[in-house]
Amino acid sequence: MNKRPAMNASRRAFLQRGSAFIAAGVTSPLALNLAAISEASAATATDYKALVCIFLYGGNDYANTLVPYDINNYNAYQLLRPTLAYAQANLTATALTPRAGNTPFDVNGVAHQYALAPALAPLKGIFDAGRMAVLLNVGTLVQPTTKTQFNNKSVPRPPRLFSHNDQQSFWQSLSPEGAPSGWGGRMGDLFEAGNGKAVFTNINVADNAVYLSGKSSTQYQVTTQGAVPLYSADYLYGSQACGATLKKLISDSRPHMFENEHNIITKRSLDSGAALNNALAAVPAIITPFPTGNNLANQLQLVAKMIASADALAVKRQVFFVSIGGFDNHDGLLDKHPALLKKVADAMKAFYDTTVELGVQNQVTAFTASDFGRSLVGNNDGSDHGWGSMHFMVGGAVLGQSYYGTAPVVASNGVDDVGEGRLLPTTSVDQYAATLGKWMGVTDTQLLDLLPNLKNFSTRNLGFV
Repeated sequence: MNKRPAMNASRRAFLQRGSAFIAAGVTSPLALNLAAISEASAATATDYKALVCIFLYGGNDYANTLVPYDINNYNAYQLLRPTLAYAQANLTATALTPRAGNTPFDVNGVAHQYALAPALAPLKGIFDAGRMAVLLNVGTLVQPTTKTQFNNKSVPRPPRLFSHNDQQSFWQSLSPEGAPSGWGGRMGDLFEAGNGKAVFTNINVADNAVYLSGKSSTQYQVTTQGAVPLYSADYLYGSQACGATLKKLISDSRPHMFENEHNIITKRSLDSGAALNNALAAVPAIITPFPTGNNLANQLQLVAKMIASADALAVKRQVFFVSIGGFDNHDGLLDKHPALLKKVADAMKAFYDTTVELGVQNQVTAFTASDFGRSLVGNNDGSDHGWGSMHFMVGGAVLGQSYYGTAPVVASNGVDDVGEGRLLPTTSVDQYAATLGKWMGVTDTQLLDLLPNLKNFSTRNLGFV
């Protein structure tokens, strides 16, 4: 079953911050969580940059996303998943040619060539233009781990490997499930005071996710249409007079301390929502077409509009989160997975083209993430939960047409996996996050505070931006 991200940590943080209002017997919509904002200064920025996390919920099948293409590795891939493998002839149009000197090698010194899954064809032009890169075999790690160490249980490992909720949490927070903050939110902590409107630092266009919860900053939830409304005129029979009265009741000053604090938060929420919607309304029409019937594309279109509104919202650094589910393909992989990848590719292509249209492609970096990869060995018409996976980074600042990390050996129970093609990661999420954070302007010292396991890795900047 494709499980959605656990909301316990974010809910707990909200309740802690809003305990005074709960004591007063007041219930508040999720949109109010934007109010508990700390303005502590930790980093400054004079230019604009944005990170966009594209999370693929359910655990993306790595082998049918970035497919072995050279004849020897393709044959090994096809042998291990005879009912799931793409025909090599169908991969010719999406075979990737890296820039000179960037051929990926595995630990045995064997060169690899890859092709994108056919459904990812819209991304090939971005790769060829040098604005997309591939990160090989990245996943959750506490420290560098060999297969022998894993089998002997001689080093710490992420909690409850192969579990959706646990690995979603570890990917997003670098801590066990129940963590109160994620590394995207902690990055936002460093920059929110430098933003004129701090509330628009961490923007979630998808489901509530620990990734964007900071220690001081709070994720601001939006819909694909803009701010989350606190109330609707539909509930008030369309009456402007009733709407004005309700707004007065929930936002005017009150003599009672708890009521007054609640109304202060509500007013701040109403004012922030109005500021966002006004800024979005002022954005000139975007010419780049986005695909219809694609919720991920809708989310990224809203992100693009918010980026276009950066000056109006007085922000210099933003962290965004969007997502798409459905990747827990224990069965029907060949039916379900290509359709999902097409949605991802179409949405990412439209989003990148829009950043070019807006002239901000060098200031925006999008990257993919997922619970985990999946097993190379299939189970009839699907694949099981895995560990390491392949991910993409897209943007004008990306040093693209390139691979980063070490190519995994294509084998079951080989040197790079812990059974049935479940890859033992050779690059950690901490290193992935540190590279993105360094580009955003986070200092080395701040990165060590922000990413709890980074100190265990000697290479902290993978160099893809």
